[in-house]
Amino acid sequence: MSDVTRALGGQVVLVTGASGGIGAAIVEQLAAEGARPVIHYSRDVQGALQLLQRIGGNGWTVQGDLSDETGPEQLWHAALDVSGGRIHAVVNNAGIRTEIPLDAPASSWREAWRREFQVNFFAAADLCREAVAHYRAHGGGRIINMASRAAQRGYAADALPYGSSKAALINLTKSLARSVASEGIVAVAIAPGWVRTEMAEQFIAQHGEAAAVADIPVGRMASPAEVAELVAFTLRPSQVSLNGATLDVNGGSYIR
Repeated sequence: MSDVTRALGGQVVLVTGASGGIGAAIVEQLAAEGARPVIHYSRDVQGALQLLQRIGGNGWTVQGDLSDETGPEQLWHAALDVSGGRIHAVVNNAGIRTEIPLDAPASSWREAWRREFQVNFFAAADLCREAVAHYRAHGGGRIINMASRAAQRGYAADALPYGSSKAALINLTKSLARSVASEGIVAVAIAPGWVRTEMAEQFIAQHGEAAAVADIPVGRMASPAEVAELVAFTLRPSQVSLNGATLDVNGGSYIR
């Protein structure tokens, strides 16, 4: 194979939320480019094992509950254990989207915000912290944070925690990029718009395809494979100057 097709040879990459959708596509792309993924899952053990089979067993699976405040640290150390003590990159892909109306009861409102920030932001922040400490001791590494178009242009009133948590994730990425790049640590955010996943299919089933793509100039949603290819590109050793970037994948539905 050419150097390009094996550009990630030898890299161990922890991918959170990896058992389906975008996460699974990322794992398959990384493996195709020579990396050995650590496939994180929360409940879908069969999905994780099937994904490991699809990449020829050239990786590992690890369970972790990112909704628990101790989950990210436990996940990081479990990933280190299964992979032999060295992780070269982490892709913080895990995320949830909660619908909670503005007029919901106060207790439900607060709980939705707490849970969504725990999974979408605090867990990622904790994993970034663990990664930075590890990279400092091992000559550097990469952090890729999966944000969202919603973080940049705002989001629907019935899902405010989602856009807000993803906006915080972008700021975390920028702050890390400014703070630790001199130590060989590169941080990049990726901000997809609509991606053709199970959540998108549910929206289409309810509202129709035309409603889903109405504000996307290219006329279609991104595929998980498109996002995965971009993740793999950001992990190439040559792509150091992407440090601090937020890369949009939204078909022109939000242009900065």
